[in-house]
Amino acid sequence: MIATAQGLNANAQFRALADQYFEKATFAYNPTFGTSAGLHQYDSKLEDYSHATVDAQIMTLHDFEQKFENLPAFQMDQSTQADRQMLLDDIRSKLLTLQVIKPWEKNPDNYSSGITNSAFVLMERKFAPADDRLRSLIAREKQMPAVFTAAQQNLKNPPHIYTEIALEQLPGIISFFENDVPEAFKDAKDPATKAEFKKTNAAVIAALQSYESWLKQDLLARSNGDFRLGAETFSKKLEYDEMVDTPLPKLLETAYADMHKNQAEFARVAKEVDASKTPQEVLAELATIHPAPDQLLQSFRNTFDELISFINTKHIITIPSDVRPVLEETPPFMRATTQASMDSPGPFETHSKTAYFNVTLPEKDWTPEHIAEHMAAFNVGTVISTSVHEAYPGHYVQFLWANNTPLSKVRKMIYTNTNVEGWAHYCEQMMLDEGFGQPGTGAKDEREAHLIRLGQLQDALLRDARFIVGIKMHTGEMTFDQAVGFFVKEGYQSRSVGTVETKRGTSDPTYLYYTLGKLQIMKLRADMEKKEGSSFSLQRFHDEFMRQGGAPIKIVRQAMLGDNSPTL
Repeated sequence: MIATAQGLNANAQFRALADQYFEKATFAYNPTFGTSAGLHQYDSKLEDYSHATVDAQIMTLHDFEQKFENLPAFQMDQSTQADRQMLLDDIRSKLLTLQVIKPWEKNPDNYSSGITNSAFVLMERKFAPADDRLRSLIAREKQMPAVFTAAQQNLKNPPHIYTEIALEQLPGIISFFENDVPEAFKDAKDPATKAEFKKTNAAVIAALQSYESWLKQDLLARSNGDFRLGAETFSKKLEYDEMVDTPLPKLLETAYADMHKNQAEFARVAKEVDASKTPQEVLAELATIHPAPDQLLQSFRNTFDELISFINTKHIITIPSDVRPVLEETPPFMRATTQASMDSPGPFETHSKTAYFNVTLPEKDWTPEHIAEHMAAFNVGTVISTSVHEAYPGHYVQFLWANNTPLSKVRKMIYTNTNVEGWAHYCEQMMLDEGFGQPGTGAKDEREAHLIRLGQLQDALLRDARFIVGIKMHTGEMTFDQAVGFFVKEGYQSRSVGTVETKRGTSDPTYLYYTLGKLQIMKLRADMEKKEGSSFSLQRFHDEFMRQGGAPIKIVRQAMLGDNSPTL
């Protein structure tokens, strides 16, 4: 009884400290995250980007690290011990970012895209009347010009590619504040509020234009820094973000093996489509089989009925709600960097529960060649692959589970990409392996079934290429241009996609988490099947996986299998 009382006390101590951590070390420094989580007391606050605040945040994080380390972990239950480890890793990841990686000192886009997101989270959901949200935006906009003063003081020798990317993004960001922001608040009624917004918004646009000039005329010429993390920092980031401590050479070995397996399977299926053509020629044909741009949203909508029906009939996973996401065009400022995305409300949002499935359509002024290249990413295979990944049973179903499962605050606030992106990517292959995309379920005939599988494999090869490029580029084994070539040759992507993907990899170094997470989930499933034998149930496995929230696979594995064996 004494041990139980101690355990309850230790659990309660941890939860109280976790509440303080989120309030004082997370939302206090990142109020935009508070808004997107659905905590609207933060709506009028904006991040302070000054060097002094960076130093204050570092001190706060060290203080909480000490406090969490001092808690009696051995007295907590297993789930709370796992939550404590997740919080410690979250702290160490933030410290690594602020003290070693230093995007605040190296990445000009941090500032311009940062304020854009702070405006967008007040626009995207109608959680309050337009006038109220507009007043919050005005309060934020008043603080935005100071962000660029901080940027000019903080930025020291950024990598050239980072300054180039910031300059590429800025015209879209300026246009966003000129057009999209006023449009989002056209329902606001109070004349005084609208007049004040006109002033604050004009000041933000002027500050952005001035920042753009400064980047072009001053910073670009002295942007000679190195974006590469190096092996040690890369490994630490992977350990803190994903709880993965596998040595990098072993990870590369795993990535190459998966890539070669997918390439061999692509060649085999391509031969079924047309034995007289090379895999690359079949791929070129696949790129032309897509809906018309004005039918794209409807094509995605059409997949939902078939996917939901298949999931329920085949007992793939429990879908906790009949409510579907709303399909819409990607918001303008996100179009340059994403083709499709799921935008779900935060875990504490109570007023606006809509989830948006964003799809990027071609722009009106694009050339026919540009439109064709863009639409190639939405071929007959990748439309299904993307619907599975973003909606059923990928991100959207995981969001529904998180909303309908009693998760701890830690698991509502912290998730790992190997879990969330790993799950969505695993689903792309799993659904086809279970029989979706065959004639009668997503495909009209055998040939289309093969093309759907090729679309899934092309997506898998893209993620394999990210895995390898991320490690090799950040450890100095691959140049930027070699990385672009790798996406084209080994990842079966167009050169323009390869360029965008490589740019992303310069500042998202661990974007190996898609394939890494998928492989970890596949191993966990294989080990569960081995343990449970004929009593194994795929639906029970998937439901149990969902109940763990977005925790690292190592923690999910411990909860489901009770072992600490390697996750790969």
